[in-house]
Amino acid sequence: MDAKKLHYLLIVTAVLLCVGLVSSGIIANQILTNKSTELSKLKAESQVTNTLQDTLRQNKIDIANYSELNTIAEAIVPQDKNQAQAVGEIVKIAKESGIGTLTSITFPASNLGVSSTNTNNTLTQLTPVSGIAGVYILPITVTLDSSQTVPYSQFITFLNKLENNRRTSQVSEINIQPDATRPNNVSFTLTVNEYIKP
Repeated sequence: MDAKKLHYLLIVTAVLLCVGLVSSGIIANQILTNKSTELSKLKAESQVTNTLQDTLRQNKIDIANYSELNTIAEAIVPQDKNQAQAVGEIVKIAKESGIGTLTSITFPASNLGVSSTNTNNTLTQLTPVSGIAGVYILPITVTLDSSQTVPYSQFITFLNKLENNRRTSQVSEINIQPDATRPNNVSFTLTVNEYIKP
């Protein structure tokens, strides 16, 4: 083989080696990129799993810590909508506040006994509390008309006692009418929410 052919052969071999080297570099880079992406996904999944495990551990600790509070809450929030008991408590609070006789204590209309698709008749008259599963509101309207006005201070005492009562823990609406002849006296209509967890 003469020198010229050897020279061409070496040039072709060098070019082929360069092409092979560049190709293998590109292929190796692509493989490394794919593996890096896969590793990043696995790390993210591992981090999410660790976070969920930590949250689960903390939730178990919270459940253990607050189980007594849950028991207390179940004891405080009434389990039934015993209307007679609610009326009795409101009348008792009124008498303790110096309010002799309330004009009326009314509840929302009931669909009890009316055929419907709702099979749970214990939930009639109740409205679910948003954000708290299983807790319902039973609104109670308490009225003292203008023929039986009371001093404003007694009305305030009545409100305070209603809001500290187990059954009637929130006054949601108040309508006060001052007495024309005795400005210190008022008549009122108010809506009291009874919270129930059946």
